[in-house]
Amino acid sequence: MTTQELEEKLEGATETQTVEFKNSCDWDVKTFAKDILALSNVQDGGHIIIGVEDGSFNRKGITATQKETYKIDVMKDQMTAFADPHVNFTIDFPKDRDEKEYAVIRVFQFEEVPVICRKDSNDTKAGTLYYRNKNRRAESAPVSNSYDMRDIIQLATIRMMQRKVELGFTVSSSVKKKLDDELNGL
Repeated sequence: MTTQELEEKLEGATETQTVEFKNSCDWDVKTFAKDILALSNVQDGGHIIIGVEDGSFNRKGITATQKETYKIDVMKDQMTAFADPHVNFTIDFPKDRDEKEYAVIRVFQFEEVPVICRKDSNDTKAGTLYYRNKNRRAESAPVSNSYDMRDIIQLATIRMMQRKVELGFTVSSSVKKKLDDELNGL
């Protein structure tokens, strides 16, 4: 993430479906698991920006000692216990215009099927599908309504179709024409 991209998110000073802010802290899988799971179930994933004070959105950055705790291999190994299927994410350490450094976890959208929580913790429950809702204040929470579930199902359907095309599957022209004819009648 570039300084400009970081500044755009920081200047927004609000959490969204794809942006979560966290206060300066060391890596702790239990602190981040729910947000990583939820962002993996959102179209195009999202970012967790560490180093922003809760509520006030004051820029704090992270310390060098805190930065040392964000080791991508350890982070991914620890998240494996929480995610089915696995989640894909990266860690970056951009600086803002004042040279304060932040930890930014970039979470990628699931590959083919939504990610379900595998492990109980203080913030997570095994068997739960987490999502960043968009019909109220943005937060990482269990899916609790039909609108969020529909978004996830649509996203999974699109991802599955894309994967099939990547593998060389196609629809014959006669089937495509029949489907188009049926849809035109609606």
